[in-house]
Amino acid sequence: MIDTLHVETLTQDAINLLKVLIETESFSKTEDKSADKIEEYFREQAIPFSRLKNNVYARNKYFNPELPTILLNSHHDTVKPNVSWTYNPFLATEIDDKIIGLGSNDAGASLVSLLAVFTFYYHRPNLKYNLIIAATAEEEISGKEGIELLLPKLPEIDFAIVGEPTEMNLAVAEKGLMVLDCTANGIAGHAARNEGENAIYKALKDIEWFRTYDFEKISETLGPVKMSVTIINAGSQHNVVPDTCTFTVDVRATDAYTLEETLAIIKQNVVSEIIPRSIRLRPSSIDLQHPIVQSGKALGLKTYGSPTLSDQALMPFQTLKCGPGKSERSHTADEYILRSEIISGIELYIKMLQNVLV
Repeated sequence: MIDTLHVETLTQDAINLLKVLIETESFSKTEDKSADKIEEYFREQAIPFSRLKNNVYARNKYFNPELPTILLNSHHDTVKPNVSWTYNPFLATEIDDKIIGLGSNDAGASLVSLLAVFTFYYHRPNLKYNLIIAATAEEEISGKEGIELLLPKLPEIDFAIVGEPTEMNLAVAEKGLMVLDCTANGIAGHAARNEGENAIYKALKDIEWFRTYDFEKISETLGPVKMSVTIINAGSQHNVVPDTCTFTVDVRATDAYTLEETLAIIKQNVVSEIIPRSIRLRPSSIDLQHPIVQSGKALGLKTYGSPTLSDQALMPFQTLKCGPGKSERSHTADEYILRSEIISGIELYIKMLQNVLV
């Protein structure tokens, strides 16, 4: 039986915290003030917490090392507002059902909703799982002082719910990211004479391969691997054949291949030198038969594969991405969340977890 009055109180507390976070600048790497506000929330709820740099986390009151553990995670950093905002991005502006402000949708609403849900279950004894809530930093830049820094400090995690705007549908898989810095090497020469080896022409052949190549394996949940050439640079003056051409490729990887396998296939097919910036942002997924997925589906929530990146990419265990709001609002001018989306999101989170915890 869900205590409706308790949920209503927690929901209002969550909305109040969201407004505070909107009005607290929290760009990636400088989230100390928003971390302070999250600490204040835990103090007001009389919940002990810990902090590692700008990551704030807590465990349920009756945490039992013998039980498996669920991680509830979302981030409190934001991108910088673009010039097209017509509202003050650092002022929580309410218009009817809308709460407008930077980070409201991505991912403030998910974070405060998960905090409310954690608080709801915090005092409950005899749960089947432990709960850990982690409000983390540097998600927007896939930084190394966010969830990646925190995970070694946590107990073993069985699975995680990662709060991001999904309209409360279940992102059961997410593409990984590998950024490639590529260099085609040629030989410099005078453009007026038939000499040299034009690095641009060599690069063009490789770029055409990136544009047209289809990987053989296609993921059931994420579809095909997607590669996009996004930056290119070559040449210094009009009469010199360039000896180098550099270009950047954005690779959205799937669970059909490891990042190492994807990289090996690319290197086998191009002549340019390929250097990956990292192979740490891996594809992620959760078993479709997992109890939390089945619980969500029983509530009418849909499953899908997500093309966008989150901190799931840094979690070496099963993860489900789910939260209030819409992905397409993220990083846009006049970003907003609906109050009704938060209310519904908290209720759905509680019900989804109840089927697993109780």
